[in-house]
Amino acid sequence: MRPEVALPVLLPLLSGAISLLFWRSRPMQRFTAVAGNLALLVIALWLFASVRQEGYVTIQMGGWEAPYGITLVADMLSAVMVVLTALIGLVLSVYSLASTGPDHEKFGFYPLMHLLLAGVAGAFLTGDIFNLYVWFEVMLVASFALLILGGEKAQMEGAIKYVTLNLLASVIFLTAVGLLYGMVGTLNMADIALRLHEAEHRGMVEVLAVMFMVAFGIKAAAFPLFFWLPASYHTPPVAVSALFAGLLTKVGVYALFRVFTLMFDETLDYTQDLLIWGAALTMVTGVLGAAAQFEFRRILSFHIVSQIGYMLLGLALYTPLAIAGGIFAVMHNIVVKTNLFLISGITRRLQGTYQLKKMGGLYRERPWLAVAFFLSAFSLAGIPPLSGFFAKFVIVRAGIEAEAYVVTGIALAVGLMTLYSMVKIWNEVFWKSLPEDNLVPEREVLVGDDSRMVKPSLWLMTLPVGVLAAMSLLIGVFAQPLMVIMTVIGDQLMNPQGYIDAVLGQGADVTEALLEMPLEEVSP
Repeated sequence: MRPEVALPVLLPLLSGAISLLFWRSRPMQRFTAVAGNLALLVIALWLFASVRQEGYVTIQMGGWEAPYGITLVADMLSAVMVVLTALIGLVLSVYSLASTGPDHEKFGFYPLMHLLLAGVAGAFLTGDIFNLYVWFEVMLVASFALLILGGEKAQMEGAIKYVTLNLLASVIFLTAVGLLYGMVGTLNMADIALRLHEAEHRGMVEVLAVMFMVAFGIKAAAFPLFFWLPASYHTPPVAVSALFAGLLTKVGVYALFRVFTLMFDETLDYTQDLLIWGAALTMVTGVLGAAAQFEFRRILSFHIVSQIGYMLLGLALYTPLAIAGGIFAVMHNIVVKTNLFLISGITRRLQGTYQLKKMGGLYRERPWLAVAFFLSAFSLAGIPPLSGFFAKFVIVRAGIEAEAYVVTGIALAVGLMTLYSMVKIWNEVFWKSLPEDNLVPEREVLVGDDSRMVKPSLWLMTLPVGVLAAMSLLIGVFAQPLMVIMTVIGDQLMNPQGYIDAVLGQGADVTEALLEMPLEEVSP
């Protein structure tokens, strides 16, 4: 019995249930949010320590042995992603204490946040392809409800685009799962990997690979069906935007890494070019969209799309170094992108707007905020010695080694364009003077007329920003030991037999033997 594998899913569900029990008590919901996510982080670190020691940790739900039952399995990739999920949940729960109003809290912000975290953790830990679909739907339901909190017109418009494209992805995903089950007769991903390698209809395997690529590509906001993201992520409360920016698209990226290294690794001769040019176009369209914007959160939303391209490029190059670089980019981006959205929320509180042209002067008024933005923004652009530099350096090096010179050049050019967008925000928000038509007193923007409440409120928003900015710096400073972990992830993904053996145990040998037997000998 390995409870550390199941608890990252069960604990957020329990926290959400407790929040519902105390629906009328805002203080209890707030306490549950912080305490529950702190406990989740402890459990996640326990899981990471177990995986670091043993390589793989599995649990068979309900006592049913794989491949017949539902398996939860953690390798190094899953463990790292669960730790990051718990970290983001904790910092956002603290940030929300000062940024989320009572109208949003009384309509279920905290229970929905816990439900979303459970869905994310479940997607990272499931070893069953149908249950991956289920956890995606849990995330979709929770994220849609969070997206429309407040009921403003812009939120509704963004939510329609968000749900429409994600439902399309869900339909494609579920159709692919049904076809896959009809073909191999199992839903366990480790068992599917064995059976697909022996499948006779290679054309059908390639069709399924493309269907999964499209479904997960939409979820990850990859080119060409990415426009739902910049149309929606700037509309909800800033804590919700930050939660989405940090985690949601990364689940789609994780699913692509998982299925194309475990199940569809033999289809790369057919799909690799699609992945490479999809990654390149995702980078380019995202960064060009950001360059044209002058609204803080819309710029950041387009850059989510752009940075997804780097992660997909790591998968598309399909070498251990490239895989390690792609996962490094995922880890770095979760921290940095979440922090940039949190910073945008603080600037909105201080100056009453997200429009860059109406902002200014924060470098002199709030130098600590300027430093936090500098660390996060220039890390996103890949400036050394910050975390983004090492992620992009590894991917670029892998691209050169693979002789993919064109797409590597595109990645370098997109990095320069990212720097342009970050410098634009720096100049408009922090460097130039505040325009005369925006002289809203800070205390009125923050909490009304009681200026005594300004510092405590702002402190609760500042603490998570400082933690994440420091993490971005530390990831860069300690890139070498972290790269060791990323290398382990790359080796595990490129050599999936360890995952298969951990899930199926001796059943893997039995399954292989059955696959090699003539059909008439297997049939009863």
